[in-house]
Amino acid sequence: MGHLCVQLTDISDEILLLILNKLTNIEVLYSLIGVNIRLDKIASDPIFTEHLTLMKRSSNGVIKLLDDSIFDRFYSQILPKIHHKIKWLDLEPLSMERILLAVDYPNLHGLSLFNIERELGVRLFGEESHLDRIFKNQITTLNITLAENNIIASTSDIMNIVCTHILTMFNNLICLKFHPYSNIHVASDERLSFSLKEPPTFFSSSLMELHINVEDFTDCLYLLDGRFKQLHTFYVNVHVFFSPTQAIINKVPGLETGLIFMAQPGPTRPS
Repeated sequence: MGHLCVQLTDISDEILLLILNKLTNIEVLYSLIGVNIRLDKIASDPIFTEHLTLMKRSSNGVIKLLDDSIFDRFYSQILPKIHHKIKWLDLEPLSMERILLAVDYPNLHGLSLFNIERELGVRLFGEESHLDRIFKNQITTLNITLAENNIIASTSDIMNIVCTHILTMFNNLICLKFHPYSNIHVASDERLSFSLKEPPTFFSSSLMELHINVEDFTDCLYLLDGRFKQLHTFYVNVHVFFSPTQAIINKVPGLETGLIFMAQPGPTRPS
């Protein structure tokens, strides 16, 4: 590392930034923060600090923890130095609570949370959550990818539970996206459904954009029944799809007020 630093001191800031832009933000921060004043300043540029992906993602989409040495250095040294610059975090389930509780993030407004299971969702977004201050007051954009193979009762599926907890806790949420990163098969317990014995009753006065997976087209109508007063963009993936008649469209209040409404059939399960 010492030899590398000697070489870097001979490069102009402009050229160095071009080189560093070929690396991930995590690689830049891990390599340069704490080396010297000049490299600290360069690595602390918003281009490297505003959006951090504190996890590994393989080419086939598998989410993993950062290596221990990298995680420990971020947790103890790097996050305390740049926490006020961070606006967005991508996190995986095993470390997300430690990271979110490590320091204050006064400018954090966006989160992508991966592989959320039922128990973690309840703990993160429930009334007893230690993260309620961040979630309630700061987060305006939330991307959620649910974990596969959740074994839970059909009357209490993960999608309904997580969605209800999120929309209850996040007072300033503007954009909510479920499974936003790929057109994958979504299991039934990862689709919102109003056909349960106790259907969801959530609402939001702030939500303006929603991307969600539902069981059938009737669920779309429930979501457009006025529970989201500010909603103007609605992307929905429907498992059992049928084209709405004009009579149905006329009954949906949002469609009369310029709502962008895009529905598509869900992908079939891979054979």
